[in-house]
Amino acid sequence: MAFVRIPEEKKTIDEASAVTAFLASQGIEHQRWEPTHPVDPNAPAEEILMAYEPEIDRLKAQGGYVVADVVDIKPETPNLETMLAKFRSEHWHDEDEVRFILEGRGIFFVRPREGEVFAIEVAAGDLIRVPRGTWHWFDLCADRRIRAIRLFQDPAGWTPRYTESGVAAGFEPVCLGPTYLPGRA
Repeated sequence: MAFVRIPEEKKTIDEASAVTAFLASQGIEHQRWEPTHPVDPNAPAEEILMAYEPEIDRLKAQGGYVVADVVDIKPETPNLETMLAKFRSEHWHDEDEVRFILEGRGIFFVRPREGEVFAIEVAAGDLIRVPRGTWHWFDLCADRRIRAIRLFQDPAGWTPRYTESGVAAGFEPVCLGPTYLPGRA
């Protein structure tokens, strides 16, 4: 279940239809997915991609995506902090950022060109599509775990284009789910 927080308004949206409606008003797609076939989120990537093949094929046809893979980030991932530092800086892409969360939790922060920054907490079962050109950044929750199916329009993957705004430094990745990530030192 996704949550949306609008910090400046001190508002949190957690009812599924309200989350979906708010995100749609911002051009962001959010859905809940159930597997076509039950599959362990820790299964090999090939097994996961096969289990979700009908959904992946539908998304590929709708969005022009050509490649799908599985990303697996956990506390013992080598160079985790270096990787997260890249995700935590405000950036945008020339293509959509599409993620289906299999396991773990994370937060997408989005800064519209007009309006306030808002945070979208994603968890297992959430599909999110952040459209190309959207200024955003991402962080993990306290379990420092996320496994997700990613879809790309360019077979080489997307390239972050950093805004160099520094705005992300003013936002803590506080998760509303079962755990939260304390402030970074």
